[in-house]
Amino acid sequence: MIDINDFDKVEVRVGTVVDVKENKKARHPAYAVTIDFGPEIGLKKSSAQITDLYTPEDLMGTQVVCCVNLQPMHIGSVKSEVRILGSDSEQGVVLLRPTMPVKNGDRIF
Repeated sequence: MIDINDFDKVEVRVGTVVDVKENKKARHPAYAVTIDFGPEIGLKKSSAQITDLYTPEDLMGTQVVCCVNLQPMHIGSVKSEVRILGSDSEQGVVLLRPTMPVKNGDRIF
């Protein structure tokens, strides 16, 4: 178990997908996704294995929930700076998204 102080270290924010491309060098099918988190955080990239349920067209303009304060890591040709959050479900990864539009960069508690 972690305590509340550990949980408070995790910074989860909402951003809008502004670009999606195939991450051709990833080991498993994935997209290279660019997300706008507003002026405080700016644009960040992520590699996401969400190709089973989502097309690039589905993702463009969609708001997603991401952890923004993890160490960046390289996945294929992408420096993944944030982790897009989703449910590891029977049908594949289902993205966590706000049920109504919010401001890019809004924090999730």
